[in-house]
Amino acid sequence: MDGIDAFLDIGSGGGFPGLPLAASLPSVEALLVDSIGKKARFLEVAAAATGLAGRVRVGSVRAEALAVDRRHRERWPAVTVRAVAALAELVELAFPLLAPGGLLIAWKRDSIDAEATAGRRAIEALGGGSLEVRPIAWTGLDGHVLVLARRDRGAVPSGYPRDPAERRRHPW
Repeated sequence: MDGIDAFLDIGSGGGFPGLPLAASLPSVEALLVDSIGKKARFLEVAAAATGLAGRVRVGSVRAEALAVDRRHRERWPAVTVRAVAALAELVELAFPLLAPGGLLIAWKRDSIDAEATAGRRAIEALGGGSLEVRPIAWTGLDGHVLVLARRDRGAVPSGYPRDPAERRRHPW
């Protein structure tokens, strides 16, 4: 994560990838969020136990709530996610949080052609950017990919992200 001094991990749950990234990038600030309070409490304990509490903050909050908070909207140079939603929904949740030029890094599995198509539609609706799929070349991780979605420098429309019910009614 060259040149990135902070990241937000959405749906951190058990701490992956947020805790290992924070541990391996000692000069980087991290905010790990999970909407389930019990998981957020676990993350706080894990961050304290590993000596990361000074650089890792934890929030029990939904990404939609962060996106309307001026302290977080368009602030983060990178957002990471793993296995929390379809790619288009991840773009919709992450782009309002990303600083102009920021990067969404999503861990996905299996064929994501249809997801990538929907993801590109979401990127265009949220102000534009690029999408790249990189296979993970590691034994035992066959079929896993990293999706890199970079946000353009323009503003994200204020209506995003939509609430979960609206996203279900009108998917990408």
